[in-house]
Amino acid sequence: MSAQPARALMTIGDVLGLLRADFPDVTVSKIRFLEAEGLIEPERSPAGYRKFCDADVERLRFILISQRDHYLPLRVIRQHLQARDRGEPVAPPGPRREAREVREPPREPRAEAPPAAPRRPRTLVAADSTAEEPAPARLTRRQLLDGAGIDEEMLARLEEYGLVRRTAGHGGHYGGEALTIARTAAALGAFGFEVRHLRAIKAAADRQVGLIDQVVAPQLRRRSPDAHERAAETAREIAALAMRLHAALVSTGLRESLDP
Repeated sequence: MSAQPARALMTIGDVLGLLRADFPDVTVSKIRFLEAEGLIEPERSPAGYRKFCDADVERLRFILISQRDHYLPLRVIRQHLQARDRGEPVAPPGPRREAREVREPPREPRAEAPPAAPRRPRTLVAADSTAEEPAPARLTRRQLLDGAGIDEEMLARLEEYGLVRRTAGHGGHYGGEALTIARTAAALGAFGFEVRHLRAIKAAADRQVGLIDQVVAPQLRRRSPDAHERAAETAREIAALAMRLHAALVSTGLRESLDP
């Protein structure tokens, strides 16, 4: 890299300018993360500033396309890059997939939905206020794979770590929330998160459900006809407040850790 002429080297700001037309979400932090993971090795000036050459930019494009369009985890991308460094032929990532090419699972008529089971204290589920769109009540495995744009390997890991699971009975379908979970996990994969990293989020969600169950349990023990309905409404309200608090705490923590 030392043989590169000085005029061919770029700052990290120059690199962002080149990449953002195709990757609007790329940031300085993202590039630094990829460097920390050993996927890129920009040259350093005597003052310690990063200096990138054309080969570094092309390498970054390969990584970002592999994450965005193919949902490849970093360990697989690293293997591809190591093969390239050894001079072995590696097929370049294909063109970007347009959103319209992702097949949404067909919506099933409400009439075909299975009859609702009697409500129990441990089955209260808060409404997902962040869902992009209403999901079908039931999804086959193929519908979930196609709708989330993930492969069998990733779905198997999501099931292994308990993030998604089939509903009991009715052919082993997945609930609508599984689509949101799978899509979000795939999007986080573009930032280097693997499914195993999401166990902490799952554990925190389970603890939150447990706390909400404790609050609504007295309402469920009442004998009024609308006891379960009132308990479900209370659970949703508490969950919405808890998610608002969580977002504010994360925002505060990031500001404190990233601001100079």
